[in-house]
Amino acid sequence: MGDGLWFQSTLFEIERGEDDEINPGIYGRQLSAWLRQKLESRGYAIEDVINEDWGRCLMMQRSPFALWVGVSSEGEPGDDLVWHCFAVTEGGLKMRLFGKKNEIETTRERLDASLREILEGEAAIRLVLEP
Repeated sequence: MGDGLWFQSTLFEIERGEDDEINPGIYGRQLSAWLRQKLESRGYAIEDVINEDWGRCLMMQRSPFALWVGVSSEGEPGDDLVWHCFAVTEGGLKMRLFGKKNEIETTRERLDASLREILEGEAAIRLVLEP
């Protein structure tokens, strides 16, 4: 999960027991809801928010290739907590075989740029280097 954007913010609170849904010390319920709203306002459709062992997956499409945003956290609640979000494309073997690899990469790059714009546009978010 080294790709993507790392940031700190006081905008998102950690809700009681939310890391019980995933793994201890992994947060992001409020960040996922906020990011979902921001992405949908830009025309992206979010099918579902899926709990994974590493964080949450905002699933956008499954076919002809998977497109999703991962949301996670690293560090302890408080000043040391760093949020992480990243755009992912997966699969699409048929598309790759038929010369559509550029379409897959362009879609991921466009989503990645949208994530950057959303985060940079929020005054309560400060982008940081990887923790």
